[in-house]
Amino acid sequence: MSRYQILRDDGIRDGIAGQVFASYGAAHAVLERYYADLCCSDDREYYRIEAVGEELGDG
Repeated sequence: MSRYQILRDDGIRDGIAGQVFASYGAAHAVLERYYADLCCSDDREYYRIEAVGEELGDG
């Protein structure tokens, strides 16, 4: 079963980037709330959701 991680396009980790979720939908909901709070701003960060292996977060 895949897990999903939010990554920032510039590679920096912040309060959103680096979070891991059990479902794509859960990760998408976080980004949806982030982008909903911004209105037509060029000062926003850009994020993506990527599937990651089970080993992430273990250890």
